[in-house]
Order: sequence, then structure tokens, then C-alpha cells
Amino acid sequence: MKPGEEASPGLRGHELAATDVTVAYDGVDVVHAAALTLRPGEVTALVGPNGSGESTLLRTVARLQSPRRAALTSDADTDGLALSPREFSRRVALLLQGRPTPSGLSVRDVAEFGRYPHRGRWGGADPGGRAAVDRALTMTGVAELADRGAEHLSGGQLQRVWLAGCLAQETGVLLLDEPTTYLDLRYQVELLDLVRDLADAHGTAVGVVLHDLDQAAAVADRIVLLAEGCIVAEGTPEEVLTPQRLTEVYGIRIEVGTDPLTGRLRTRAIGRHHTRTERLSTPS
Repeated sequence: MKPGEEASPGLRGHELAATDVTVAYDGVDVVHAAALTLRPGEVTALVGPNGSGESTLLRTVARLQSPRRAALTSDADTDGLALSPREFSRRVALLLQGRPTPSGLSVRDVAEFGRYPHRGRWGGADPGGRAAVDRALTMTGVAELADRGAEHLSGGQLQRVWLAGCLAQETGVLLLDEPTTYLDLRYQVELLDLVRDLADAHGTAVGVVLHDLDQAAAVADRIVLLAEGCIVAEGTPEEVLTPQRLTEVYGIRIEVGTDPLTGRLRTRAIGRHHTRTERLSTPS
């Protein structure tokens, strides 16, 4: 998608909110009374150390993870949990990490999975389906692979095909769990640009789990920082990504500065060998 490109007729932003989200595995709480609001036209990035509960919170908001306690609402329904799965899937799409490699299916076949909420009960007509899939394949840069078998793709190509399926779903809320995994630098940048375009040009509400803090600072309007299943801070990148807070949460010294080219925040974790050059150049 490029600036000025015509919006898909099926896209319309929705607000999705969850409060008091508590999730337990084997009787142990791993997310504690968390709250998350995704607003139309905004990108919200969930960040934190491994095991902090970002992906679990996102999966719970997507109704793939059963919470011990939670309240889920959207701008059109007071109780998002009361929507049927088909109705919910017309509003919310989720790209999971670690999806399987389909066998015996073409790239187009995989992308067409995203159209299932729009088909009739018995797989009936979907008048806008072909155009929606074509748009999604083009937006993710895999249109030229449409007839190729999905089992012959690289991990990065397959990640973009699964994303195409989410875009073909034409929802107002898009949830992405570590979407840059398996992608090389070019496609990481292009995917994050696409996420930003979806929010800015189409009003999509985006929630994305990212482990790269610089990527989160570059793409997000708001950042939610989690640690040990709790939300530690929420706000703009400048409000959340402070050296003191990041150093405390990640357990390693983290410096925060400004990129002179873009003006965005840049982070740098300081390990034991970062000062090696200085030590070697110091006279004994």
C-alpha cells in the first residue's frame, strides 16, 4: 500500500478494549489484571523481556487464549466476548508467530483463508473476495508468487503470505505477534511501513508485539511495556522508553538517544564487551 492508494471498501477501523485481563497457565497467573485499548488509526506496540506476557495478552484479546478473568469490548458491542466467532473475525485479524507450512496449497490458496468470515455458511459466494486477495498479495509483495506452492517458500516469504491472508480478511483491527520474525532487513522495514500505512490511510487499529525497541519506537503511537505479566508503563515512545525504566525492566544497562537522521528514539543495550576498545587503547 502506498500513500494515496484507494482504501479497500471492506476496511474500517474499530476500537477494541480489554480490561482486568488475568491469564493463568497450570494454575499460575502469567498476566495480571492487564488493560489494553486499541484505537482506530493508532499503532500500539507491546514490548518487554521474554516471558513478560505480551503474546499471551495479545492472544487473549484475539480470543484464542481463555482468560481466568477479563472484560472485552468493542466500539460497536458492549461485550466483545458475546460476538460469534464469524462476527468477531470480521472485525479482528491475528497474525501468529510460528504458523505451519501448508502443503499442497498455492500462495493464493493460503491468502484466501482470510476470506472465510465473509463467505456464506456453506462456503457460499464472496463477491469481493478475489479483489481483496489480489490487493493483499500486492500489499505484501507476494503477488508474483500467487501460483507457487506454499511449501516451496522461504520462511520470510511465507510470513508475508500469512500476513496477506490477514489483510484479505479486511478487518478494522489487526493483531500481529512478532511479525518481523524470519524477515530480512528490507521486508522488516516494508512490513512496518505497511503497518503504519494501515493505521494512517485506513484507520486500522493495530496491536503488535515487537522485541526490537527501535522498531517499536519507529512505528508505534503508543507503547505498552510489560514485565513479569504486569503492565509497567504505557504511553508514547518518549514517555515509556526511558533509560532508567528499560534498564530496570531488562536487567541490563540500556541507553536511549535520538537518531540524528530520523529524529526517532534509538536504544542501545550495553554489554560487558562494549567498552573493550576503550580498555585496549588505554595505556598500561
